[in-house]
Amino acid sequence: MRTLPKDRRDAMFAIYAFCREIDDIADDPMPKGERAAALAGWRGEIDRLYDGQPRKPTARALLEPIARYGLRKEDFAALIDGMEMDANESFQGPPMDTLTLYCERVAGAVGMLSVRVFGEPGDAGARLAWALGQALQLTNILRDLKEDAERGRLYLPAEVLSKHGIAARDPAAVLAHPALPVVCGDLAALARQRYAEAAAAMRGCDRRKVRPATVMMHVYRQVLEKLVQRGWTRLDTPAKLSKAAKIWIALRHGLF
Repeated sequence: MRTLPKDRRDAMFAIYAFCREIDDIADDPMPKGERAAALAGWRGEIDRLYDGQPRKPTARALLEPIARYGLRKEDFAALIDGMEMDANESFQGPPMDTLTLYCERVAGAVGMLSVRVFGEPGDAGARLAWALGQALQLTNILRDLKEDAERGRLYLPAEVLSKHGIAARDPAAVLAHPALPVVCGDLAALARQRYAEAAAAMRGCDRRKVRPATVMMHVYRQVLEKLVQRGWTRLDTPAKLSKAAKIWIALRHGLF
């Protein structure tokens, strides 16, 4: 984000603050009804925001970015929809269509807001937002298998589980199944495909404008490859990039 002009950088920070706030609600151990009520409260706050009368500081910080960059109400609503899926549904081997919709809402919608701030609101920017959102969220799912299972969640799609003979949908049982590595391998292959689609969409954008997205894509792509190299039988072993590797990616793709 440091490569962005200050006004665009401030807009991104305001978007991220909103995302953090609703994500914290979805992950809070409070009763399901309270999570639903809190997210519904944010839905009302977005209505007030677009009427020019927000109450929450996080929403007030979005007033200027909305006016300056034409941020769309439906993208904020989609983010809340995605968090409601986390808060209200039991994600345990969802159908692929549901998983794709979930990724579109929780990650693709952030991308749709971001490309407008970057200055790429057209078709190429939309394709980039969708494909990169899918790729990043699939990478997160593969990275966070154990943590999600501890919360009773399993985002691995039902079709892929069934394809490899896993009938169980209980997260702990799936993670202990000997076919888990091939399931994760299939999902990693899908993530790679989405990264390739994002890279193709980037070629239709102004390279300078989408530098933050380029850096994020390369960082997460490397995280995915680290996960593949580590394998899926040692989920306690973190797969992350060194600080030096992140700096190199930022220099290579963020400045030149």
